[in-house]
Amino acid sequence: MTELGLYLTKKSVNKAEIARRTGISKARLTQLTNNTTTKLTAEELWKIALAIDITPGSLLTEVCGHITLPQN
Repeated sequence: MTELGLYLTKKSVNKAEIARRTGISKARLTQLTNNTTTKLTAEELWKIALAIDITPGSLLTEVCGHITLPQN
């Protein structure tokens, strides 16, 4: 499961409702939440954040906050 998937599960968010509100297909949402090699676009992140009533920056932090720069 992806970080987005974990976050949406933790918040008990209905993916069908997100699909309806954002125009992102259910199949694409399934890819974004289950497949760790699927890349989330900025537009998708923005729409999902608006659909679940949080700021896009907050969702970005939740989804990508674990990423760090490589050590030199």
